Amino acid sequence: MITVLSVAYSLGTVGLDEVGGAEVVLAQLDRALVERGHRSIVVGLQGSSVSGTLVATGALPAVLDDDAHARAREATRRAIFRALERFDVDVVHLHGLDFADVMPRVGIPTVITLHLPIGSYPAGALLEWSARARLACVSRSQASDLPAPIRERAVIVENGVDLQRYRPRTAAHGYAVAMGRVCPEKNYPAAIEAARRAGLPLVLAGRVHPFPSHVRHFEEAIAPALGDGARFIGPIGGARKVRLLSGARCVLVPSTARETSSLVAMEALACGTPVIAYRAGALGDVVEDGRTGRIVEDVPSMAEAIARIGAIDRRACREAAERRFDARRSCDRWIALLDSVARRRGRHRAA
Repeated sequence: MITVLSVAYSLGTVGLDEVGGAEVVLAQLDRALVERGHRSIVVGLQGSSVSGTLVATGALPAVLDDDAHARAREATRRAIFRALERFDVDVVHLHGLDFADVMPRVGIPTVITLHLPIGSYPAGALLEWSARARLACVSRSQASDLPAPIRERAVIVENGVDLQRYRPRTAAHGYAVAMGRVCPEKNYPAAIEAARRAGLPLVLAGRVHPFPSHVRHFEEAIAPALGDGARFIGPIGGARKVRLLSGARCVLVPSTARETSSLVAMEALACGTPVIAYRAGALGDVVEDGRTGRIVEDVPSMAEAIARIGAIDRRACREAAERRFDARRSCDRWIALLDSVARRRGRHRAA
């Protein structure tokens, strides 16, 4: 048995139905650790949903400005100290963009998972921590962006989804879906316009986090584009999310960021729903062009792909998810990595 202390992003709520990919992956691993007889401790915001023990850092601030982030980082740092005093931790697993600001230098074996594009992280922090912690990437595409000295020491554990939860339906309905964090780099106005050109209604589901830039983007770029077949339904989860994805004709992912993975695309494929995505980072690897969806370059080509998406075999989408995106396999690899780091540093306890 190992005791794992997982530390979420200081402004991220952990849960299987959360919008942020890092928070969902952490929740998946937390559940898998408990199911396999390990001890899971999670440092995260109040309201996080975990299977193990939550060490709460406080509530999500109403406005996510620089001052709020500074206070959240300090609260996370204090929570880590409390957890280390209370539990005999074998390995710490850091998931947040701000890992270098919250993790004290305590000499405990550490794994750092980089969920975001490599350019989001301070290069100095990556170089410093790669010498005393194990860095993990969530896709080969993401790992290829690491500087060579760091890349050679990093490990890759690809993300997955719950194949028992996300399952196909017998038939698709006449609508498209876009889903995720509502922010500029996700480029949802392109999805709205492409679906409108293709004559297909669009359902946009997601969360507008209270970052000023995200709120402004929604008010200025998303809200005015709604109507005429496009509607925004906010964040969803559970059975409603599964029904929405499995009943869609296609899922649109017009991201302009160098995506490190795409849980939404994986969830869609597990539901037998093809994905139409821009060639952004790992999206070109997640979506098999012509087999499980289409890789496109702009709004006109996305609209054209929507019109022709019926040629994609929905059974092939599900088969690809089973072959490539099973969260059980992903969690097995995470646990093996955490166990090996704990063992190598001599802190593993026998069951």
